[in-house]
Amino acid sequence: MSAADHSPTERNIRSLPRRSLLVGAGLTATIAGGMILGAPLIKQMTSERAKVFIARNQKYDGPLAKTIEDGLKATGLDFAALAGKKVLLKPNMVEPVKSAPHMTTHPAMVIAAAEVFLKAGAQVVVGEGPGHLRDTQHALEESGIGPALRSEKLTFGDLNYQEVKFLPNKGKASKLDGFYFPKDVVEADLIVSMPKMKTHHWVGVTLSMKNLYGVIPGIKYGWPKNVLHHAGIPQTVFDINASLPTAIAIVDAIECMEGDGPIMGTSKQMGLVVIGTTPAAVDATCCRLMHVEPSRIPYLHLAADRLGTISDHRIDQEGENWRPVSQPFQILDVPHLRNLRIDKGVLVS
Repeated sequence: MSAADHSPTERNIRSLPRRSLLVGAGLTATIAGGMILGAPLIKQMTSERAKVFIARNQKYDGPLAKTIEDGLKATGLDFAALAGKKVLLKPNMVEPVKSAPHMTTHPAMVIAAAEVFLKAGAQVVVGEGPGHLRDTQHALEESGIGPALRSEKLTFGDLNYQEVKFLPNKGKASKLDGFYFPKDVVEADLIVSMPKMKTHHWVGVTLSMKNLYGVIPGIKYGWPKNVLHHAGIPQTVFDINASLPTAIAIVDAIECMEGDGPIMGTSKQMGLVVIGTTPAAVDATCCRLMHVEPSRIPYLHLAADRLGTISDHRIDQEGENWRPVSQPFQILDVPHLRNLRIDKGVLVS
């Protein structure tokens, strides 16, 4: 059976330039001849500011669609440019079990985001390639995302088994020449990374940039995608993000995970949703919310001023400021994670 035989969706979508759906924060989108023009090069991003939106007092049974729409508008997404475009929502379903909802992106977040993009006239597909499970259907059921998608008649793309296309490595932090990306990824006009805010036992935290490991197909990289691990996790996180089409971030920080993440950690209630059109800036803000210094996270250190700013003084806070809503997350007491804290090690577990 070919990879295409496994794919539940078939699409004919044209890939557009990176960051082409963004406006504001120094980025201008222009529509001409059916293409969106004016996308800046990565080098031109080095002096840009970024906007990050934080909403507090959020609940999974609350008005999440309104929160997400407000956050995307506040951080510069051009909703008028979305009509007719293909939007891929990429939640985190790493190794879900029903008894641990703090491990994976909540279905309510996915449904709310889909509502926002459908309202804007976009064509929406939800896609994921779980890194630890070959049985994606099992992951869909255990996470609750599968039943939610069926209820709303939303399309799911199994990124582990789709037809793939090889694209060059634009980041070049690792020695990999390029990456095989699934059809729904290559053909997306906009990728929306929708992680759960969690600690991570290898790289400190896993947020919107690390979440995009899930667009790498298992049929080419195996389970748990050790080709990437052997090439360097920070380096390949950076390279994947540099090589993808336009990506933005909507972070589920309502019920989070601390301690031995991304799988074995414990639940931490934050009640936040974090949104932005520059994933590096979003992840840096999430680090600060967790009392983690972003520059000490290796893949964010690589991304700084190459994929977007991580500097607090160049991130314009929309909605809530991060300081009053931040809480220290427990971090494993292992040598490579002991120096991550803004406050130099307080509450290391």
